[in-house]
Amino acid sequence: MHGISRKDRRAVLVAGGSGFIGSHLADRLLQRTDLDCLVVVDNLWTGSPQNLAHLNDPRLSLEIGDAEVFTTSQRFDEIIHLASPASPCWYMSDPARTIRANVGGAFNLLGLLKPGGRFCFSSTSEVYGDPQISPQPESYRGSVDCTGPRSSYDESKRCTEALLFETQRTQGLDVRVVRLFNVYGPRTRIDDGRAISNFISQALTTGVLTVYGDGLQSRSWGYVDDIVDGLERFFWRDNISHRGPLNIGNNCEVSVLDIAKFVCSLVPGSSIVHHEPVPQDPTNRCPDLRLAKRILPGWEAATDYQEGIRRTFEWFRSQIATPAAATA
Repeated sequence: MHGISRKDRRAVLVAGGSGFIGSHLADRLLQRTDLDCLVVVDNLWTGSPQNLAHLNDPRLSLEIGDAEVFTTSQRFDEIIHLASPASPCWYMSDPARTIRANVGGAFNLLGLLKPGGRFCFSSTSEVYGDPQISPQPESYRGSVDCTGPRSSYDESKRCTEALLFETQRTQGLDVRVVRLFNVYGPRTRIDDGRAISNFISQALTTGVLTVYGDGLQSRSWGYVDDIVDGLERFFWRDNISHRGPLNIGNNCEVSVLDIAKFVCSLVPGSSIVHHEPVPQDPTNRCPDLRLAKRILPGWEAATDYQEGIRRTFEWFRSQIATPAAATA
């Protein structure tokens, strides 16, 4: 295989690999000349086989099941753990399942790693809670309510980080942990429930966009191609020793209301309605990227939100035209 010896070929497992971000990572992994096999484990709670349907590669296999109980005799050189819903409406609907996916998934998957293998984990900006400082550096310990309605996601991500870094400390685990900020783009579920996907799907169907509260809460919207560029470099491509946590996102804050107004501009005649605020919706979210720029020189989330939303809009429009493919 392109001059790579058999012993140097890599077996990789991606938990949650048929989801939004996971499927984009699968695309990149299959470009590797040292990849021997790619096993995707996904229970299809929020993922879809359709996200991998374009891939025709004998090295890829999809195993339907929960990351926290998946078993195989195979052991892996690299494991990437993405197996968790990321949208509040999904993780709040089944908090116990969310916690099992993150924490239980990590415990189980660690047992499938070869000695000396690398374990990569997708954490979240939600570990910062409703931040009292902006932008948020990795050293910020956050303002999180462990009894609040978002806690199943926030706290299970924090706990998984603790498990992995303590395993690194006590057993020398080769770990990579990223904290992602508001990623959007093609292959998001039509019923994902987060702002950009909500606005686009509403604009293309009812024409009425729902903004919760005044819409002045800000986010740093990261287009998926840019974010996966960073993940690829941090998880496997660059020869770096830093293990995380590492913020990956776009540090240009834009209000939810401005996003809604831009989506409205793409569908003449659409309008915005305001509903009651969502409980404990963070007022702002913005990554401090100084560490990322040092660890990944030259990397940036370069796609502005207008261009990224246009691309996402066109993908959503094609999916809504064929709804069976969008929700399979």
